[in-house]
Amino acid sequence: MNMGKDDDLIPITALPGSNRAVFLDRDGVINEMVYNPDYGLVDSPANADEFKLLPGVGEAITKIRTMGFLTIIVSNQPGLAKGRFSLALHQAITNKMHIELAKVETKLDAVYYCLHHPDAKLDEYRTICECRKPKPGMLLKASQDLNINLSGSYFIGDGITDVAAGQAAGTKTFLVGSSKLYVLHELDKQRVYPDYFTGSLNEAVKTIEFLENHHE
Repeated sequence: MNMGKDDDLIPITALPGSNRAVFLDRDGVINEMVYNPDYGLVDSPANADEFKLLPGVGEAITKIRTMGFLTIIVSNQPGLAKGRFSLALHQAITNKMHIELAKVETKLDAVYYCLHHPDAKLDEYRTICECRKPKPGMLLKASQDLNINLSGSYFIGDGITDVAAGQAAGTKTFLVGSSKLYVLHELDKQRVYPDYFTGSLNEAVKTIEFLENHHE
């Protein structure tokens, strides 16, 4: 699988399946989406200047880590495949993410990207892969790399593909900020039902904290 992963992060050693994680989608969950006036669309940031953390994200990630979970980004990033930006810009956005999180005194444990798209303009990224959500490939790879117990983990995302990937991997799932009627219809159509609906990453983390504190 052609996934981008931060290889400079501190390796984690543990017995197989002894770690638990909170997996996070990136755009729309930890950072703002960006309006593109040329296309009239709201999309992922295409350069580092456009990357801005959403309010309270640092606090939420710190809380996740305090509860003993690994914090892992798993994100489809087809912008490179579609020719929206270069590999250098893609890496610059990731670097900006780490810098901004460091400013609020927190960090991620790992980052996994799927760079593929079946309709990619660039041949090397045009494929039907196992890592692009809604398939669970990135979560399964993270589980192998970091000895994660997926059934004891959570996935927080803002899209139907996030919920589907989390369910396929065996995690509990949160759908952030998607209460619009057409989204609910599509969830029902695809038979994809998140365990929890929530308004923000902060609310999802508070729910996880409650669930952990009241786990029997």
